[in-house]
Amino acid sequence: MGEPFEAYRSREVAMKLVEKIREEAKTLDGEIRIMHVCGTHEDTVTRHGIRSLLPENVTVVSGPGCPVCITPVEDIVAMQLIMRKAREEGEEIILTTFGDMYKIPTPMGSFADLKSEGFDVRIVYGIFDTYKIAKENPDKTIVHFSPGFETTTAPAAGMLNVAAQEELENFKIYSVHRLTPPAVEVLLKQGTVFHGLIDPGHVSTIIGVKGWEYLTEKYGVPQVVAGFEPNDVLMAILMLIRMHKEGEAKIINEYTRVVKYEGNVVAQKMIDKFFEVVDAKWRALGVFPKSGLELRKEWKDFEIRSFYKVEVPKDLPDLEKGCRCGAVLRGLALPTDCPLFGKACTPRHPVGPCMVSYEGTCQIFYKYGVLF
Repeated sequence: MGEPFEAYRSREVAMKLVEKIREEAKTLDGEIRIMHVCGTHEDTVTRHGIRSLLPENVTVVSGPGCPVCITPVEDIVAMQLIMRKAREEGEEIILTTFGDMYKIPTPMGSFADLKSEGFDVRIVYGIFDTYKIAKENPDKTIVHFSPGFETTTAPAAGMLNVAAQEELENFKIYSVHRLTPPAVEVLLKQGTVFHGLIDPGHVSTIIGVKGWEYLTEKYGVPQVVAGFEPNDVLMAILMLIRMHKEGEAKIINEYTRVVKYEGNVVAQKMIDKFFEVVDAKWRALGVFPKSGLELRKEWKDFEIRSFYKVEVPKDLPDLEKGCRCGAVLRGLALPTDCPLFGKACTPRHPVGPCMVSYEGTCQIFYKYGVLF
């Protein structure tokens, strides 16, 4: 782009962008609601106070951009039951997962609670750590409880490829991977109102600009693929306001320094090699068509569910009574609209998943002191 990286954090540049946003907003016909679907974008928006800089008729809301938050209760419980069943059968499974997934609450406890009972549950930074543990413990089954959108699906597929080449039989996963664009499509179909979409930069590095195009073509929603610095987000907001005013429905790549139109083709092929698209549940949101990823039939030996069948109790509630995480994930409420936020529900004692995950809107609001 020819600009120094510091420009994306420059206060001078930021205030010029804010001034342009305010000028454009003066001639808006009513309100513009802009949605993003990325925990990192929410962190940028909240940490830098971007909402406080915007005029009253420009609203930025958070959608289902936290993969850990939307991981179904049933899957977390099923993995716990698999651990218990394995122990009953004389086998000790080593379970790995990410730090925020470790604490996600369910009606039957979290993985942290499982750890407190003496089960071997380990926090890892990535699936490569799980691979190393599997290599170091050839006599044990190592399972990675594997959440994430396209960004973390790509390394999972790459690690499965290595494990397949090495015939590493004790390396398994429990896939709860999800696809981002189908979730946005469900919201559009269900009538969630937003006039523009900020697309997550890291997901877009995998699927490219082309992975989002159909949403604009089919539903006429303007989109901007944006980076994660404050001025990336401000530029995306300005671009969406201008498109909305001019009645344009197109997709613009603001994050050209990283995202290509076609995305990461090698990663796409690797994902397609190991995973197939299926209908999938999103916690507190329901079943979204063609939004989940399961291992293909020929790779089922890497899926722990192929070896253990467990009965998950029916009708497990997604959320505790009073928790508004579902509304937050749909962009219909802010964390401060929830009666539990900052009171009964805090990062130390989370009631809902949006308060646990680093990408959860509730934790981000709490972390940066948005308590009013």
